[in-house]
Amino acid sequence: MDFSPSPQARQWHHRLQTFMDRYLLPFNAAWHQSVKNEVFPPPFIGDLQALAQEEGLWNLFLPNLKPHEPGTGLSHLDYAPLAETMGRLPWAAEVFNCNAPDSGNMELLHRFANAAQCTQWMEPLLRGQIRSAFAMSEPDVASSDPTNLQTTVRADGNEWVLNGRKWFITGAAHPHCRLLIVMCKNDGPSGLAGPDDATEWTPEQATHHQHSIVLVPMDTPGLEVVRNIAVVHHLAPEGHCELVLRNVRVPKDHLLGGWGQGFAMAQARLGPGRVHHCMRTIGQCELALEMATERALERSAFGKHLSDQSNVQDWLAESRLEIDQARLLVLKTAWMLDMGVAPAAELRAQVSGIKVVAARLQTRVVDRAMQVFGAMGLSPDTPLAYFWTWGRAMHLMDGPDEVHLRTLARNELYKARARLGHTAAYFTTPEQMRAVPHLSS
Repeated sequence: MDFSPSPQARQWHHRLQTFMDRYLLPFNAAWHQSVKNEVFPPPFIGDLQALAQEEGLWNLFLPNLKPHEPGTGLSHLDYAPLAETMGRLPWAAEVFNCNAPDSGNMELLHRFANAAQCTQWMEPLLRGQIRSAFAMSEPDVASSDPTNLQTTVRADGNEWVLNGRKWFITGAAHPHCRLLIVMCKNDGPSGLAGPDDATEWTPEQATHHQHSIVLVPMDTPGLEVVRNIAVVHHLAPEGHCELVLRNVRVPKDHLLGGWGQGFAMAQARLGPGRVHHCMRTIGQCELALEMATERALERSAFGKHLSDQSNVQDWLAESRLEIDQARLLVLKTAWMLDMGVAPAAELRAQVSGIKVVAARLQTRVVDRAMQVFGAMGLSPDTPLAYFWTWGRAMHLMDGPDEVHLRTLARNELYKARARLGHTAAYFTTPEQMRAVPHLSS
């Protein structure tokens, strides 16, 4: 494994960094002022997007981008350092059409949409003409377990009918959001079979075949955006919204993939998306560490600079170690996605692992930086308070840490059962060896 950037990645990273330094950072204060004035997206975003597209800095995240589709698709491993750099400026990704949740939605449509759906939805998304949202989590259930979902979809003639409530749906308040991709519980016979299939699935089959994904235009009657929910008192202009679907009707051709394939498609969407999220997190942590080290050199307390305080030195050192460790783990995951040779369970565990590591990393590193800054670290004068808020949210979004830790543990136990007794050769006494059933039988 060689995780050093390829020549292609170095070239594109240099172009991206130059573009951000020249065009985006000078507009950072203006972006925040525009959002404060409730003008979103800021009027200059369109010009920046057009310039980025001219530079080829567009749709960089999609490895299987076709020749006729706009953008420059890179491998997961080549895109990772670019995502890290974009993460330092949270609004930057939208300039390059690489922002969540649209990147994950484009990945989903690119893999599973039919020709008509691609023309109607994917192509405008690839061109940056519209925005989209992915609706899975719900307020009344533990949504990390999809079997709990209560939003239903049922067939009625030539239409699908959706009913339910979703919340913390990122991007749904964006004024250019035109598409809602909805994860639903199938409302077929007994809830276990397709609407045109009288044969019920077994409970084991139903666990992963009782969901479907439906494409719902945002202007569909019955779809209501109830509110934009603040995340730890931070209100995102693009929204983390609560939605209600009351007898929402869409044509039968708005089903993505097949009936009952929603769970598998949603899982396929998560892998690359988590790599993107984690690398953006690492970019924010790098910036937080840079800010903390500079502040420590400038700020004095009790007769000496903070940089001379041993506990502050420990914080900076711990942050450096944790960032580098996390980056290597995420790059390994990107490499595994590109190679496509890892068993599904191993890849799933790896993706779960980086999600936990990134959330822990961000809350720890940013918290230390805030402590170095003192009261200023709590204010909106630096990006640290927002970074910490997002890091805290990462412990829950896309499944809480505990769910991903369980995935990792189950994968380790599965491997242990397959090799049961193998480690007994390392025991130091015959009595211990005899205690292992595999060897004593």
